[in-house]
Parts: sequence; structure tokens; C-alpha cells
Amino acid sequence: MLGLSTLGIIHTAISLVAVGAAIIGFFRDKGITSDNGLGKVYVIATVLTCLTGFGIFNHGGFGKAHVLGVVTLLVLGLAWAAGQGKLGAKSLYIETVSYSLTFYFHLIPAITETSIRLPVGKPLLDSPEAEALKTAAGILFLLFLIGAWLQVRRLQAGERSSIAPLRKSA
Repeated sequence: MLGLSTLGIIHTAISLVAVGAAIIGFFRDKGITSDNGLGKVYVIATVLTCLTGFGIFNHGGFGKAHVLGVVTLLVLGLAWAAGQGKLGAKSLYIETVSYSLTFYFHLIPAITETSIRLPVGKPLLDSPEAEALKTAAGILFLLFLIGAWLQVRRLQAGERSSIAPLRKSA
């Protein structure tokens, strides 16, 4: 199926769960937090996406996608620590922006793999190094920055929602 291995299919399915949970979280809760079930699904699915990704070597050996997996896990760890209030007064901001950054990280391989595999038989792009993908990643990064800025503004305004409970800082 689309040139995916069994592990690739499992990896893709898990990543779709993570992306779906994030999108619902952004609309429902205005962000991702590990304080609710949806956020926990996102975090677990993202960790599993990274771990399954380490076994996929479609483009050679250990590469950029694997590095992205390591960075994603590190940022998830930062978000989790911040969510526990372990990073002081700015923990809520760090948690919010970090989880949003991990969502951006999901989108990079998503647009890359989709663009080089679909439509079947005549994919949009012929290489994961295509300039169009670099442009798309830049546009998505700009959208991430705008979204993170809006989330931080909302937090600064003191809006109470499920994403912004008042927490005691460490």
C-alpha cells in the first residue's frame, strides 16, 4: 500500500491519531495539554510515532526524519516537565508552545510523505528534497509562530480554559 512497509502503515496510523487529537485539542481546548484525556492520547501517540519511525529507513540510513524524532521526544519531555510546573513561573507558556511545536514537527513528514506518494502513480513531487517542500515547511512554521503567539497572548490575558488552568509554579 503506497510503498509502505507494515511498520510504515502502523507508524502512519499512529501519527494520524496524534494529529487528529491535536487538531481536536486546538479547536476544543485552544491547545494541547497533558491534563486531559485528549492531550494524553496526543502525547502517547506522538511518542509511539517517534519510536516506530526509528525503524523506518525508506530514504537510506539514519537521516533527517530520525533526527526530527529525537528532537520531538526532547521537546515532548520539555513540555511534560513544564506541565508539571518544574520550570518555574513560565511553565504554562513553555508547555503550550512546546506541544504546539511538536504538532508542527508532525506536519513536516506528513507533507513530505504525502507529496512524494500521492496521487498514486503520479505523486505531486519526486523527491523529499524538493524546493516546494521547503517552502511548505516555511509556511507551516510561520503558521506555528502565529498560533503560538495567539496562545501566549490568550494565556497572558488570563483566559481560563481547559488548556490554561491556574497551576502552582515550582
